[in-house]
Amino acid sequence: MFKRYNDKERKRLKRKVHIRKTLRGTADRPRMTVTRSNTNLYMQVIDDDAGKTLASISTLEKEFASLKPNTKGAEALGEAMGKRLLEKKIKTVVFDRNGYLYHGVVKALADGARKAGIVF
Repeated sequence: MFKRYNDKERKRLKRKVHIRKTLRGTADRPRMTVTRSNTNLYMQVIDDDAGKTLASISTLEKEFASLKPNTKGAEALGEAMGKRLLEKKIKTVVFDRNGYLYHGVVKALADGARKAGIVF
């Protein structure tokens, strides 16, 4: 199934499939998903029932281009995403770590969103 990936990626994708079996974003509680690379961080809030992205943020945007993909930058990006969600009157979400371990950068993104007032 995951033949072209190396062992680390294969394990992450296996975790991702297992997690996504149970997680589902609705209009009341959309799914907040995280994607990270060596150079950038991305977050999206998705309503799976409607199939629409409600909000997104990444370090590719001009105002966040100076942020590095470390825990400090991730926490700042999480706080900014939390503020965007509160402007759209979204207060509760389901956190989808996308197969990544809940540690370091992924945890900092979640903590930043919580600091802004988002409830998981």
